[in-house]
Amino acid sequence: MDGIILVNKPQGWTSFDVCNKIRHLTGVKKVGHSGTLDPMATGVLPVFLGKATKSIQYFMSGDKGYAGEMVLGVRTDTGDATGKTLNPKSEILSNLKIQISQIQNIFKKYIGEIEQVPPMYSAVKINGQRLYRLARKGIEVKREPRKIRIYELRFLEPENELLGSKNQRNRPDRIGIQSQVSLIRFYVLCSKGTYVRQLVMDIGDDLGCGAHLSALERVYSHPFHISQALDIVTIENLAKIGKLDTVIFTPEEFITA
Repeated sequence: MDGIILVNKPQGWTSFDVCNKIRHLTGVKKVGHSGTLDPMATGVLPVFLGKATKSIQYFMSGDKGYAGEMVLGVRTDTGDATGKTLNPKSEILSNLKIQISQIQNIFKKYIGEIEQVPPMYSAVKINGQRLYRLARKGIEVKREPRKIRIYELRFLEPENELLGSKNQRNRPDRIGIQSQVSLIRFYVLCSKGTYVRQLVMDIGDDLGCGAHLSALERVYSHPFHISQALDIVTIENLAKIGKLDTVIFTPEEFITA
């Protein structure tokens, strides 16, 4: 079996987990993907089977689109909801009366070609070592900024006039803080190599309150869209009835001259 299966990666799975599952379901030994998603993220993950793995190189450099959620007022060591809180609870409780217009102005700052410093919790290698492995040991090293491009950055809920109104929820969050925090849903279309976690952290720093990424869905990985992706249960069911080949694309359908 050769071709591409577009998987809607479930939360908590690594991209490697998805490839292993597809390998098991298809019996194909050679399986790969064209763009890693963090375990906490969901969304479109193109998985290549058999001879189609030779075409992965043509799909690695495409632009990406994400729907995300940022929590303002809470900094974490990883920059996302899996990390430990860095700022004290008293600061979290007192910091947020930020107007949407403030955030809109900050968003504009990031449109276009910018330089971004990779986060410590990333797979970037420095002197042969993955940054996240150093970070887990409490070691922080200097990272050189990289050029990326952000084509679009906007709210997914622009009708909210103030943070702390409709966007504010009183619930225990995913890192154990029981307090009111402001949640902003956003969409970003960006170039390959953009770290959305770092973007959220930078926006939080610009606002003076800090922020972390609490949810992320990849809705676009050029040229693939989330509407084309299947969840794991659907893929399993198709495999059981011998119909998995009906949802496999060929690389030639997407590679343009």
